[in-house]
Amino acid sequence: MNYTTQMDAARKGILTREMEATAKKEGMKPEELMVLVAEGKAVIPANKHHSCLDPNAIGSMLKTKINVNLGTSRDLNDMDLELKKVEDAVLMGAESIMDLSSFGDTRKFRKRLTSQCPAMIGTVPIYDAVVYYHKPLKEITSEEWIQIVEMHALDGVDFMTIHVGINRQTAHRFKEAKRLTNIVSRGGSIIFAWMEMTGNENPFYEHFDRILEICREHDVTLSLGDACRPGCIEDASDISQIEELVTLGELTRRAWEKDVQVIIEGPGHMPLDQIAANMKIQQTICKGAPFYVLGPLVTDIAPGYDHITAAIGGAIAAAAGASFLCYVTPAEHLRLPDADDVKEGIISARIAAHAADLAKGIKGAKEWDHQMSDARKRLDWEAMFNLAIDPEKARRYRASSKPEKEDTCSMCGNFCAMKNMNRILDGEIVNIYDE
Repeated sequence: MNYTTQMDAARKGILTREMEATAKKEGMKPEELMVLVAEGKAVIPANKHHSCLDPNAIGSMLKTKINVNLGTSRDLNDMDLELKKVEDAVLMGAESIMDLSSFGDTRKFRKRLTSQCPAMIGTVPIYDAVVYYHKPLKEITSEEWIQIVEMHALDGVDFMTIHVGINRQTAHRFKEAKRLTNIVSRGGSIIFAWMEMTGNENPFYEHFDRILEICREHDVTLSLGDACRPGCIEDASDISQIEELVTLGELTRRAWEKDVQVIIEGPGHMPLDQIAANMKIQQTICKGAPFYVLGPLVTDIAPGYDHITAAIGGAIAAAAGASFLCYVTPAEHLRLPDADDVKEGIISARIAAHAADLAKGIKGAKEWDHQMSDARKRLDWEAMFNLAIDPEKARRYRASSKPEKEDTCSMCGNFCAMKNMNRILDGEIVNIYDE
């Protein structure tokens, strides 16, 4: 190949297979997408070793994509169960799978993902280092942290969350800020603890140029992690979050100088009135790099329903410029999600993403709604089911309460406005009670 990364190819005017495939999905000319990739405003995570990848592009001017977090844990170490969730997630429309495994043979699971799963695969090397080396956190060396990044790149991972924005300086500022919920990022809390115990600089920050060399060689997209994302409404938009974002903006520039693609990770908990402003701040500081957000969750009081709090925030965030939504399930803050939780989380995130695409005028979004409305007007139930974001649930709900007449539902019956308007406009008599 005459290029190293998708960004390098775009800057050289080389139209890659991935650019052609993703441009077709977006309904745009490949040359238009190439410009966005060259500028860093869109990314195509596509590790050279992920041979079964069905690529997707991520950017604020493109269809909003969703990510699904899965993986094994000490309490639920069932690799086959997690792989079944992965298969189901892809069938339900998830463009990305993030492996957050924290127990067991994590490399075996990761390799199965990159050899079998067509979705983009993301990982968090900090988690895996703790599992892989199987020794006290304090004893992991800077070199060992970096070696895990290289291992993940060789294993075919398309993007990696690297918690590089929290360094000794930002950690000191964090301690002075006295947050309510401290650091809620797992990776952020691990690297903070390591810095505190060793007195050393964050190795990902200190050796960032080496990280870039690894990413450039294998075409891994950097997902610059938000170790200081707010974990509650009280901590939203505080000095720790914003200072880390400024650092991520500086690191984005350095990555682009090496032709490495970059995603910026964003806030977790945030009130409605702060979301749009946060999206604009990120776009300004990080020069339009794609923004990847967890939710945001717009209230702290809904355990068991956080797929809803996240969908509300996600729709607002994506409409204001975020381009990649990390799903949240009803199990958030409570347990590892099961198959039903995964489905609820995916559907909620997809609704949020589509709502945002409607607001942004993304090509094809409005047409989907138009087709559904036309089917409703015609009382074409089969067409409605096929167009539904969750056809199975729509069919099940209708079947669970059969109406007396097929052209109505059990809610309205002969009072159905659609049915009666169709008839009266066709010149028919509408009696309602006599029918």
